[in-house]
Amino acid sequence: MVRQVLSVLVTGGAGFIGSNFVRHALRHHPDWHVTVLDKLTYAGNLDNLDGLRDQVTFVEGDIVDHDVVRTAMNGVDAVINFAAETHVDRSLMDPGPFVRTNVEGVLVLLEEARRRPGVRLLQVSTDEVYGDTVGRSDHSREDDPLQPRSPYAATKAAAEHLVSTYYTSHGLDVVTVRGSNTYGPYQYPEKIIPLFITNALENSRLPVYGDGRAVRDYLHVSDHCAGIDQVLHYGASGEHYNLGARLQVSGLDLARRVLQILNKPLGLIQFVTDRPGHDYRYSVDPSKAEALGWQRLRTFEEGLADTIQWYATHETWWQRIRQSHGHRQLMERWYVKR
Repeated sequence: MVRQVLSVLVTGGAGFIGSNFVRHALRHHPDWHVTVLDKLTYAGNLDNLDGLRDQVTFVEGDIVDHDVVRTAMNGVDAVINFAAETHVDRSLMDPGPFVRTNVEGVLVLLEEARRRPGVRLLQVSTDEVYGDTVGRSDHSREDDPLQPRSPYAATKAAAEHLVSTYYTSHGLDVVTVRGSNTYGPYQYPEKIIPLFITNALENSRLPVYGDGRAVRDYLHVSDHCAGIDQVLHYGASGEHYNLGARLQVSGLDLARRVLQILNKPLGLIQFVTDRPGHDYRYSVDPSKAEALGWQRLRTFEEGLADTIQWYATHETWWQRIRQSHGHRQLMERWYVKR
């Protein structure tokens, strides 16, 4: 059964994946009415919606605010929740905002959706809820137990449990996607790929945790958005769907690839003290989403090269962020002192 959608609320739509999804939606569903709700925290950026503002309804606000959510949800068929605190390192330093937005905010969305029969809520989660799969050769499946190992992952797992209970207890139409590490344009440069790219462009060190053996399954944001779109329309209510690229790329390999593409010396790699409780392997099986008709289209080689090119040609966008006090403070506290 195809879920009919004409009006969507995209929470966190001025963030990285959210703004890319807005672009995807306007390109593939020109008949949609798109409302963006975003708190515009450090990672929420109206520049991410450059050229789109006259095509969407923008609401500045917090998903924890019942009144704001109630107003933003008026008349929508679906809510796609990207709003979240997402950086593991920040969650290790200050987990409070993660609990507030990632758990309490989801509860507000669920309560408001419960008052509106027929609204579908899609929760954007993460493969990190499965925990570390190092030492295994298999891939996490949707019915595997959740074993989060960072405050960030724990809040995303808690949100998933809330979403599932509203399906069971109240019959709410909900679906959840668990995406692997996502990269592409407009990603805030605290995350590893844009951090490596922007550092390399400035001939600065690329900080690699530990010995660089931790692997991730990198998914280009365009493929992630297409998967969300597919699950929104075809996903079964109450179900979870993995979105992954079936890749295993180590931190050290990633640093080397970035430097090689930019023709920079490998001597820019700098090993730093490992992250506390560092998960060394994430890997999901996306077969369930593929059965809905979703396919990953971008190879990592192509996607990484395109992403590097985007940051190279959008220096004003990321330099404004890197020069901000908050970003400099994070880099000093988390990497320089390591």
